[in-house]
Amino acid sequence: MLMMMKQKKNSQSGTRRFLISINVLGSAGPIRFIVSEDELVAAVIETALKCYAREGRLPVLGTHNAGFSLYCPHLGPDALSPWDTIGSLGARNFILCKKPEAAHEAADDGSGTAPLPRRGGSGTWKSWFNKSLNLKIYSH
Repeated sequence: MLMMMKQKKNSQSGTRRFLISINVLGSAGPIRFIVSEDELVAAVIETALKCYAREGRLPVLGTHNAGFSLYCPHLGPDALSPWDTIGSLGARNFILCKKPEAAHEAADDGSGTAPLPRRGGSGTWKSWFNKSLNLKIYSH
């Protein structure tokens, strides 16, 4: 009965719903859930973090959505604006990762210890993405 009421509500409002897939940087697999096309990117990030925590995935990310950025590899290397609607992008696959300044603030917890710098680059998905574009495929 409740399901029928929700279906009627969605059909009356005219909003479309679709399945999205979000890969969390450092996690084993994507998170999939259904969103409304007029949902804001900030709300999608919040929902993804809640689903991630509910499933007990590692590494633990927290639920503060302001410390995360959502990227779409098909649209370019820039993060999506939190005020965009997810349906306006025309994409269904996304990447969620921590903002660089959020990682530094989390490390600066007043303990007086600073994190060691990583070797071999910045460690973000952007550097991996740019390197993968430079790979050459040779035929036999």
